[in-house]
Amino acid sequence: MKITAIKLYIVELPGRVSNTYQLVQVPTVRRTQYTHQRQTTKEPTHEAILRVYTDAGIEGLCTGGNPEMVKLLRANVLGMDALDRERIFQKLHLGTRWVYQSPGWFGAFDNCLWDIAGKAANLPVWALMGRARDSIPVYQTAGDGPVEMYIEHIEQGRELGIRAYKPHSYKGGKADIPIMVKLREYVGPDFDLMLDPVCSYTLREAIEVGHVLEKLDFVWLEEPFHEYKLNLYQELCSELVIPVMANETFQHDMGVSAQWLIQGGTDRVRATGHFGATQVLKLAHLAELHGTNVEINGTGGLYGLVNVTLECCILNTDYYEFGVGGGGQRIGVEVGMLNPPEVVDGCLTPSSGPGWGAEWDLAYLEKHSVIVE
Repeated sequence: MKITAIKLYIVELPGRVSNTYQLVQVPTVRRTQYTHQRQTTKEPTHEAILRVYTDAGIEGLCTGGNPEMVKLLRANVLGMDALDRERIFQKLHLGTRWVYQSPGWFGAFDNCLWDIAGKAANLPVWALMGRARDSIPVYQTAGDGPVEMYIEHIEQGRELGIRAYKPHSYKGGKADIPIMVKLREYVGPDFDLMLDPVCSYTLREAIEVGHVLEKLDFVWLEEPFHEYKLNLYQELCSELVIPVMANETFQHDMGVSAQWLIQGGTDRVRATGHFGATQVLKLAHLAELHGTNVEINGTGGLYGLVNVTLECCILNTDYYEFGVGGGGQRIGVEVGMLNPPEVVDGCLTPSSGPGWGAEWDLAYLEKHSVIVE
């Protein structure tokens, strides 16, 4: 089944909120520390949908991609067998340096090949990978705010049956400790909590906060300071019992992420379907053999379907990361995808349709595309 064509559809979404980030200094810590303020405007935004065609009449679709990626793929994979997924993955992965791209650059294309394989077999991707469970529990997350905002989010989630929450907090360790104590007191012992300070701590703060989180029975501490500080993360992981997760900014690079796990710079590994399901599975198997978890970031491809499917095929992962309000899922219907996953009793379930199981109004997609590459 030969790959015959690759196209990129760019859909314009009018009037959506677009963010510009302005750096501002954090006033409550004894060092120079920056965070951001959002400046929101309503202007058109764009979504990219990649379509891979074969001579068997089967096509694969996934969100993501850009014109440069399409140009490189056409030069390197047209005429190859779409079912030779691992051969193609290794060619593009090993050749990444020689086409001057970042690792994970062809993730949307890799996901299209999984879609094609499932459709060719008339099976969902989870049946090809091997399903470990029927659904994945959700944790909610959102940006920095006061404790009252976090509690409001928790209550919104409880209405959907969600029983876990991860605040982002950029206020510094001294300010965060009493907030985390209040959250644990509010939710009680049977509700899972995580913390992501987004690179706002020093090593000392991370150690101090981490020990408090251990007493509060938090699930993990994520990205407490910048990830290029491998030696400090090694020290932090050695000091704390609570798992530390430290590779989000290079989760696109399975090689570097693997080395951080091997070298003891992170206890759990971040990954996401945006950079290809094949790469996520490889990291998941590495983590499993190291006795730890891979935790999947964001929606992944197809407005949640890719990550949900992956997480139901990976036992060593705890939660799907769900943004408060589910905006990442809702965008799907605006580009012609009819069935983004919905939270039911605190969980998400993958589609049982062939491939990733995405249902498309292709006429709508084509009509609303402002660019076709």
